[in-house]
Amino acid sequence: MTIEGIAVRMSVGTLTAIAGLHVAWGLGSSWPLPDRASLADAVVGQPGVPGPAACFAVAGALGTAALLVAGRPRRKPAVARLGGFGVAGVLGLRGVVGLVGRTDLLSPGSSSDRFRRLDRMAYSPLCLALAAGSAVSAGGGGR
Repeated sequence: MTIEGIAVRMSVGTLTAIAGLHVAWGLGSSWPLPDRASLADAVVGQPGVPGPAACFAVAGALGTAALLVAGRPRRKPAVARLGGFGVAGVLGLRGVVGLVGRTDLLSPGSSSDRFRRLDRMAYSPLCLALAAGSAVSAGGGGR
């Protein structure tokens, strides 16, 4: 397997895992944190966690992103390619905005100190890595 193929598979797996985490949060879990207040502060940067509908919507978007990055639908490669570039663009924007400490522009209220620190250290770099894997997939790499 090529390095491009590994990047694509890792991106698909990570997007799928994060989608699953959002489903768990929508069902009321606070994992990996001890309670919902800690989860809200660390992951959302606000006093409260979004409701189940919002968590499930994000899970659906991430699941769809995983399918597009995986090259689906196979019978419509132009859709998969365009979708993969769209995923790369959205994740790239999210990563850059987070690195400069302005995630609140995309998600108003995401401004707690803990969230901003975690955003710069983990969430934004992860978004940029996923954007790169998505772009590799959309460009035909790894297939």
